[in-house]
Amino acid sequence: MITPRLVELLFSAASIQRWNDYPRMVDLVELDKQAHKFVIAYFLAKIENDDEINMYHLIEAGIFEFLRRVVVTDMRPDVFRKILQKKKEELNSWVIEQLREDLSPIEEGAFLQRFESFLLDERYYERERFILKAASYLSTRWEFSIIYQTSQFLNDIEDVKNAVDDEMEDYYELIGVRKIALNKKLSRFIDLSGRLRFQKRWAQTPRIPETSVLGHMLTVAMFAYFYSRHVGACEKRLENNFFCALFHDLPEALTKDIITPVKYSVSGLDDIISAFEIEKIQNEILPLIPAQIQDAFSYLLGIYGENEKDEFLNKIYIDKIEVVDSLAGYNEDYCNAIDGYALKAGDRLAAFIEATISIYHGVKSNELFKGKEETLKKIQEKGVVNGVDFYRLAKEIESYFSVS
Repeated sequence: MITPRLVELLFSAASIQRWNDYPRMVDLVELDKQAHKFVIAYFLAKIENDDEINMYHLIEAGIFEFLRRVVVTDMRPDVFRKILQKKKEELNSWVIEQLREDLSPIEEGAFLQRFESFLLDERYYERERFILKAASYLSTRWEFSIIYQTSQFLNDIEDVKNAVDDEMEDYYELIGVRKIALNKKLSRFIDLSGRLRFQKRWAQTPRIPETSVLGHMLTVAMFAYFYSRHVGACEKRLENNFFCALFHDLPEALTKDIITPVKYSVSGLDDIISAFEIEKIQNEILPLIPAQIQDAFSYLLGIYGENEKDEFLNKIYIDKIEVVDSLAGYNEDYCNAIDGYALKAGDRLAAFIEATISIYHGVKSNELFKGKEETLKKIQEKGVVNGVDFYRLAKEIESYFSVS
């Protein structure tokens, strides 16, 4: 499905600092920016009512851009754009060679071929590129609103502000961009999701690199993508898996993170938290979402039945939402399936990797060792999902980082 070397590359985005030539009140890292970009891109695409936009292509194009950005590390966006203007073919060819070994095993080389096509042919996923470009701009603009607060003493900050503000006009053809520019309800949702950058995972223990709840959501979503491709999921099922994973911790923007040992060790607490999350979703999140996609978005957040919520159940949504044990026979777009069991395995795998990488870097604690081992046991309990062995992958990652 995915190699430990590629896992290391994906998580390296949590160490790539952004705006590091400006004073910052909080750390701004590439993983969080890319996660916020995907959140924004979902809404820009969904409310555009454009049949040319393919959500599977949007996801894949975003992952391709993510991989390229990680390889070029912390290059300033303006410098990166200038290089692409002057030396695009040479830069993209170099990026492909850097990733060839890591990407070749995926889909027996088919993923690498699509990656090459995307980088070398601007017409590949053309409409989806524009959506992602607009989303990237909006997430950068959101970051700059933080930078501006601490940089007003700098001589060039007004020039930067004017450049950032002026770029908005380039994307006015998109309905969602106009809504955000006018500070409509969608803008408030973008702000709410962005705040998940400030909530750190494993908050009770030091860790390197620190990862935010928002960044964690993207790593789980990328695992969902690679899983979906590996099992041959149809496009709608892949789309649902990716975005269900991307939004799986969204209610924490309102409830804050409640660590797993507390959540599941106190009898009845999980039900109380779930009911509270449903209330928050219905009263404070869904009212910010455009009406035409509220139902689909609620489904991604795990709402089903009579005020029940669990994003980690296998579900289909044909005439109504149904929980199913297996998705065998439901791999068609009209089934609107979600691989909840696989998403849970991916969520646990991400937590395991977060602890493993920190221990590898020498920042370790009893909480990290205990959390790592307990998470590995849970992965082992349901290690194989639809033929994908998450436990074996976890052990390969543990061996790769030489952590035991």
